[in-house]
This record gives sequence, structure tokens and C-alpha cells, in this order.
Amino acid sequence: MFKESSTTFHIPVDMLEQEYLRRILKAHVYDVAKETPLQQAKLLSARTENKILLKREDLQSVFSFKLRGAYNKMANLTPEERARGVIAASAGNHAQGVALAASKLGCRAVIVMPITAPALKINTVRRLGGEVVLFGESFSDAAAYAEELQAKEGLTPVPPFDDPDVIAGQGTVGMEIIRQAQNANGNIDAIFVPVGGGGLLAGVAVYVKALYPNIKVFGVQTYDSDSMNQSLKNGERTLVPDVGLFSDGTAVKLVGKETYELCKNFVDGIVLVDTDEVCAAIKDVFQDTRSILEPAGALSVAGIKHYIKQNGCKNQTFVGVLSGANMNFDRLRFVAERAELGEHREVLFAVTIPEKRNSFRSLISLLGSRNVTEFNYRISDATDAQIFVGIQTEHRSEALEIKKLFDEQGLPALDITENELAKMHLRYMVGGHSKLATNERVFRFEFPERPGALFKFLNSSGSKWNISMFHYRNQGADYGRILAGLQVPEEDYAQFDEFLKNLGYSYVEETDNPAYKLFLG
Repeated sequence: MFKESSTTFHIPVDMLEQEYLRRILKAHVYDVAKETPLQQAKLLSARTENKILLKREDLQSVFSFKLRGAYNKMANLTPEERARGVIAASAGNHAQGVALAASKLGCRAVIVMPITAPALKINTVRRLGGEVVLFGESFSDAAAYAEELQAKEGLTPVPPFDDPDVIAGQGTVGMEIIRQAQNANGNIDAIFVPVGGGGLLAGVAVYVKALYPNIKVFGVQTYDSDSMNQSLKNGERTLVPDVGLFSDGTAVKLVGKETYELCKNFVDGIVLVDTDEVCAAIKDVFQDTRSILEPAGALSVAGIKHYIKQNGCKNQTFVGVLSGANMNFDRLRFVAERAELGEHREVLFAVTIPEKRNSFRSLISLLGSRNVTEFNYRISDATDAQIFVGIQTEHRSEALEIKKLFDEQGLPALDITENELAKMHLRYMVGGHSKLATNERVFRFEFPERPGALFKFLNSSGSKWNISMFHYRNQGADYGRILAGLQVPEEDYAQFDEFLKNLGYSYVEETDNPAYKLFLG
């Protein structure tokens, strides 16, 4: 990390509190930042039976809170320090804040970013006038290289979190939350803040605890990037060898010295969430605000939901800081896929059924009114068929009810909802060549996507010909798409073609498709 001479953690806690109150109240942020609203998430509040307030830092001009700390640090530099040019290491949001501040203050800005940073953030930094240098796979890698460049070119460092002026700038978020809640005559039970290096959490916590020590302040991290959590547990800054990159904005291997000391003294705890919970939180915020957050931006909401579930909270008021909305568009496909699982609105089963005609229809019929979201199968055994099936649910406990249904019918079933291998890979790999798939003809079908549509399709497709392959996944579109293999002897071709004509669904035959022949035929 950058070497700093302005650390304050060596002074007593009460004096530390007062020092940061002074710094936060005097912070130079509003030349570039605006006071963002504190909005109630009405849908999420109703669903959780608690009052959920969202601090909308995603509405800043660079779509993140990071410009607060960056500008405050740079505004407090001497003219000589700014004249040398500044350097920063960042996964993206701090970089944008530094580039914007440099443009405002008229100085050069060199920003080292990991090669894993989203293209959206890299391009924005360049657009704002920053000189981008790509290095390493994580923030920590980029920070180490930034130190080298700093020494080589004599640049002035602007740390992303481990600096009193940066922390104070971020602390203005906490100041606004308290003032806005008071103006709305609201009491706050707890504030949830995303954590990477800890600058935002430290700034919010020290301000809130100085004035309202009864308000709890929690940091939120993902299980695979929990450097602050491990540091607080171990009683010392702890280096995490590897960090998950889904929440790239909080992918920090080692928290700051200053931020660690502040969090140790003023933070009530760290809530850990997984990727599916973050995806569900992105969806929750979208439903309430129509804004799409980046993963780090949704961490606080995921943390609130996790905390409520874990503690059975009712009728409390929680604030979540929405820290950023610099979402890479390409990542949305993954978010949409995993959000239902994160909200426990979908369960996945591996089910064994008899390898005979009409078994599919019997299985779908058994599920009754439940909506089937996924159905994957490839013939591989003369006796048993292995089905990968997804089922829409209202709550996770429904999985037990569904498992009981399967058991009562003598159908072995394995709940694979939490199986990462199944979720990430196996669902896309059900298939391959099969010696049993004789006389196979392959079709892509389309049918109107609505509850019960899959059963209707299977019911319409007749029982004369055995299904040897079936791939279906509800993609949220108006039309469902199925890839199906049916075993049709040559002497049945005329009858089968007549059946297709009368089926009523759009279809394309893929039997001669070279990709099918290579991987499935």
C-alpha cells in the first residue's frame, strides 16, 4: 500500500473520534459530490417486514461514493504536491473519482487498475482524463505496482481507503444519513456498509458512533473476499491470499492500517454473504428503484437481508449504502441466472425416473401447479433416466415438500440447489453422445412461456416416440425454447411429419446440424 505519514490511530479512541468528526465536518466533497437521497425500498420493506432505507450513492456523477474521498484528499494537497501529478490504484470506482477530481483541480492523474477491472470503469477513467495503467489481477497487485511508479516518477499518492482525508470524505455519507433520517423523524437500528479496504465503513462508523453509539454499524463482505472480517477476528490485519472477483469493487487482499483500527473500535461486526445473495440483492434494488447496481453496490442490501433472516428481525429500521452502479452489462446474464437461487425462489434436483415412455409427463404432472424452470436429460441407461430439474418456489423450505413428493413416488431425488458444481457447470453439460439414442431426430421447439407450458408441450408431443434428449431452461423471455431428441424409426417418418404439422408449435429440425453430430449425435 502507499506509505502514509498522516495516520491517526495512535491517539486515544475518544480523541480519535473527535479528530474524525472535525475532519468529516470540514471535508471538501460538495464541489464534485452531491447529497444523495435516503429512500425507502417499499417492496423490500414489505417483504421483510422491516423498514429498509437505501442511501443512493449510485446516483453520484461517477455512479459511486468514491469521488468524496478522492476529492477531499486531493483538495487538501499542497499546490506543489498537485503539480507533481497524482497516482492511485483502484479496481475502478476510486479511479473515476481521482480522474474527476484531477480534472476539476487541473492536475495529472495516473491510475493503476487490475486487468480484471470491468471495461466500463476503465473506459470511464480514460474519458475523464485519467492515464490508465493495467497491472495485476486484483487491487492489491495494482497497488504494489502503483508504489513502484510513484517512486519512479515522483507522483503524489491518493490512496483509495487508507488515509484520514479519504476516510473523512467517505464519512460524509454517514453524516448525510444521520441528518436525513432525523429530518424524516426516523430512528435507525443499524447501518450496513460494503467493505473492501474499509474506507467507507470506517468513515461512516466513526461519525455515527460519535453521535449515536446505540446505532449499530455493520460491514458486509462476500465469503471469498473477507479480509476485514478475518482481520477483526484475528485481532490484526490479515492478508487474504486470494479474493473472489465477482464483487470487484471490494476485492481487497489486505485492509488498511488506519481503516482496520477505526473498524476495530467503531464497527459492530461483519456480515458475510455469498454470490447468489448478492445477485438477489441486485434484483431487489432494481425492483424498488429501477437502477442496476454493480455487485459491490448491492452488498449492503444482501447483508441486511441476511441479518434479518439470521436474527428474525421485525419492525426495525435498517439503512443500506448503495455504493456503486458501474455494472458491466455482460455480467447481467450471470446475475439474472443466480438471483432466483439467491432469493430461494428456485430449487434444483437430480431425479431418477424409469427409462420408459411417458415418464417425463408423469414427473411434470407430479409437480402439479409448480412452475418448472429447467429440465435437462440425455438417454444414457436402458433402465433409469437421470433428470436435472429446476422448480420455482416461494421459499427454500418448499424443497423438503418437493423431495417428499419424489420419495412417495419411489423416485430417488437429490437436492443440488447449493451444489456449486451443478449450478455453474453440470446444468450446461447434460448431454453428450449416447449409444442408446438410435433413430434419433433432433428439433428446436418454441412455445409460449407461461406456467404449465412445459407440461402442455409434453402432453401435446404424443407418446408414440421415446424422448432421448431434452434441454429446457426458462430464460425469462416470452417464448420457451426446447432442444428435444425423439427416437423415430424410418418407417414412422410420414406419421411423425404429420404429427409435427399438427403440433401447433414453431420448430426447426437440427438432425443434420454439424454441431449436433459432433457433440451429441
